[in-house]
Amino acid sequence: MTPPFFGPRVVRAAFTMAMFGWGVGFYGPPVYLHAVIERTGWSLAWVSSAVTVHYLFGALVVAQLPRLHARFGVGATALAGASIAALGVLGWALCTQRWQLMATALLSGGGWVTMGAVAVNTVIAPWFVHTRPAALAKAYNGASIGGVVFSPLWVALIGAWGFVTAALLVGIATMGVIGWLARTVFAVRPEPLGQQADGGVGPAAPHAGASTDVRTLPGSLLWRDRRFLTLALGMAIGLFAQVGLLAHLLMLLVPVLGAQAAGWAMGFATACAIAGRQLVARVMPPGASWRAASAIGYAVQGVGTLLLCAVESTQVAWIVLAIVLFGSGIGNATSLPPLIAQQEFTRGEVARVVALIVAIAQAAYAFAPAVFGALLQVSGGGAPRIGRGVGAFLLAVVCVQGLAIGCFVLGRRDR
Repeated sequence: MTPPFFGPRVVRAAFTMAMFGWGVGFYGPPVYLHAVIERTGWSLAWVSSAVTVHYLFGALVVAQLPRLHARFGVGATALAGASIAALGVLGWALCTQRWQLMATALLSGGGWVTMGAVAVNTVIAPWFVHTRPAALAKAYNGASIGGVVFSPLWVALIGAWGFVTAALLVGIATMGVIGWLARTVFAVRPEPLGQQADGGVGPAAPHAGASTDVRTLPGSLLWRDRRFLTLALGMAIGLFAQVGLLAHLLMLLVPVLGAQAAGWAMGFATACAIAGRQLVARVMPPGASWRAASAIGYAVQGVGTLLLCAVESTQVAWIVLAIVLFGSGIGNATSLPPLIAQQEFTRGEVARVVALIVAIAQAAYAFAPAVFGALLQVSGGGAPRIGRGVGAFLLAVVCVQGLAIGCFVLGRRDR
């Protein structure tokens, strides 16, 4: 008797992995930045540079993940990464010298990406082809829930027990959960269960769900393909703007809302990301352009960013609306590019394309905290906040979002 389709359990496991991965490595650094500055008094520009090191070294690790997955498996790689990330976050809490902050950023940055976008896509791919958009949307919701849960959780734990205890508690929980998932879910493959993608039984179709464009782009040919270049640039530029704002948003909200309310606001932004992702999954008909969806998502984020630029610190309702608009695109920025890759490239190329665009994007947005942090410090003076000293910073974010829209539009094929 064939067991029930294992795919839904894989989606739930990928959701959980993404929740911890993004909660520690993506939504954690804005909180770490604020906590380190408060504890040490180091400059915004220096601590922002450590966040850049965190993301940049992670990009180097992302590029190697297909090899690590092939040799050790997704589960073992994720567990090792979770352990390294936990050690790194503890380093953020303990560092007393500037060089120590940079060294520990290497650990946190290199560890969390093993639980990120490439791992989620790799886990889902053997189990879903035709229904992969829906499966990925559900799994990537874990990334958004990571923000909903961990942004206020980090603030609450640090406020109650201090950064060191918070880092220990979250690190131990992350290692325990990822270790259990690696053993019970990520080690399972469809073939030994007699299953195939999307719940079928028997041998899988060799190219189901792949692009109907049969051209292959081996080696350097991929780097001269307009579809790949515009996809990679669009994802990289869009996330550069998004991370640049997210890295400093908590700090800008704290003087206006207070520390704990600002943490909840960050969590609310990522809750809006879930709604945005689910809306796109529902309204997009089969065969529709995921590039168009990406462009529209960044346009909505741009409106939210402009609204943040225009509001006063006392206009809390308008600040919340701006957070809703900006937050609605946070999830789609990472979940839509792999779907574009599936739509535009052959099945054999998808894994390579996804790993490359994620690595390129992370290498690009790694510089966003430092670049936007320096701009914020120059334009906002000593104490920037929403409603004062952030105009140039937010307008720069809007300009970069516009460039991302242009990349996705230019890469569309004639239909």
